Amino acid sequence: QVQLVESGGGLVQPGGSLILACTASGFTLDHYTIGWFRQAPGKEREGVSCNNRLVGSTYYADSVKGRFTISRDDASNTFWLRMNSLKPEDTGVYYCATTGLSICDSYGMDYWGKGTLVTVSS
Repeated sequence: QVQLVESGGGLVQPGGSLILACTASGFTLDHYTIGWFRQAPGKEREGVSCNNRLVGSTYYADSVKGRFTISRDDASNTFWLRMNSLKPEDTGVYYCATTGLSICDSYGMDYWGKGTLVTVSS
């Protein structure tokens, strides 16, 4: 059974940091693009960051460049999103996802986690 499970969300003050983790089961990550998406209240889901190890490409949304870092460990079937200098506008439900394509688009992702809530507030 294919499954992605996120962890690490929570409440953090502006300027703080969080690390989200996503563990995959039922398949191996090494040939997949991994990605993080988020959905803020009243807004559409957006791509935050994606990585395709095979083609050596990494994407970051402009709003998170320099603050967020995506990483992966295919041996443990886990990937992470490190979020620094968090802002209130980073608040939302964060989803991990994977695809066999070299894209970072929610419409093209094959598997999704259920999401973890990140709230940035003082």
